[in-house]
Amino acid sequence: MAVFKDKWDVYKGNAWRVVCYYTDWRGERIRHEKRGFPTKREAAEYEHNFLAKQTKDINMSFSAFIDTYLRDMKPQIKKSTYANKEKIIDKHIRPFFQNLSLAEITYTHILQWQNEILMKMDADGKGYSATYLRSINNQLTAMFNHAVKYYDLPKNPCRAFKKMGKQHGPEMLFWTKDEYMKFIETMKRKPMSYYAFQILYWTGIRCGELLALTKADFDLDKKTLRINKTYQVVNGEEMVTSPKTEKSNRTIELPQFICDEMQDYFDSIYGLDDNTRIFPCSKHYLHHEMDRGSKEAGVKRIRIHDLRHSSCALLISLGYSPIQIAERLGHENSTITDRYAHLYPSVQRKMADKLDETFNKSQED
Repeated sequence: MAVFKDKWDVYKGNAWRVVCYYTDWRGERIRHEKRGFPTKREAAEYEHNFLAKQTKDINMSFSAFIDTYLRDMKPQIKKSTYANKEKIIDKHIRPFFQNLSLAEITYTHILQWQNEILMKMDADGKGYSATYLRSINNQLTAMFNHAVKYYDLPKNPCRAFKKMGKQHGPEMLFWTKDEYMKFIETMKRKPMSYYAFQILYWTGIRCGELLALTKADFDLDKKTLRINKTYQVVNGEEMVTSPKTEKSNRTIELPQFICDEMQDYFDSIYGLDDNTRIFPCSKHYLHHEMDRGSKEAGVKRIRIHDLRHSSCALLISLGYSPIQIAERLGHENSTITDRYAHLYPSVQRKMADKLDETFNKSQED
């Protein structure tokens, strides 16, 4: 292991290079060389971190561990998930911890980091949302869990503290069927918008799943819709990937009126093939249409994702169980669906009236 002064570039003058050896996972001794460091200190720091990463030394800098962690995770997760993880880490985690080693981060550092994040404000002078704070906290916790499991860090310092934020945001909004019917009337002069919102409301699929749909996903004779992909834009690149979770791969039974409407839509698109996206628009376009339609209809503005909540609420009001609804919506389990149960409070009144009816009938008997 050594750091050498190196006249490797006549234009840059003297520079420093590192030559070191390490043993790889096969037990083979490997020579590693890197040139071009402007100072001896930077060369020595690189050598230290490089060897620490190769030997899983927890004295590596936290910045070096971040690079190792991201390299470890990249093949394991979807491209969109990786992009989001990298963005949060580089914005909210790396700047605070980068000058510390992995081993020297203490409970005090975690507390100071949390306080710094909680004090941050956006351009409008508002702090981060509770759900975003939880996402930031979860990323750091996951990194330390990785270090404990694979790099022999004795303990995760995040475990001593309550997590920032909340897993779920404020109470979800939804439209009743009457509100939705007022809204969809305003969409009829724009066919693509009309059919897109019809699918979102009556099937409860996610926006990304909608934007990935092709004609081949529909079997109008069997009255089914296949969900097996999602559309995303990651770092400006459009892509169609696998769905959010394994349970998201599903087949949805369609009502006859949706089949009839989709046939009309397909017939209206000249030269439509089986594998072209039938809704070649963006989430931004749908957001704009939600703004326009809710204003014209005189109904409260909800998010596009709230149409999924609205579909779930409608099914609850029709008496279907959380397990049945979870299968249709592609939830991982019925516990997620249970969170929607409050969306139709009128059901509670019907329950009470039914109990009253049952009691009175027993008194008569």
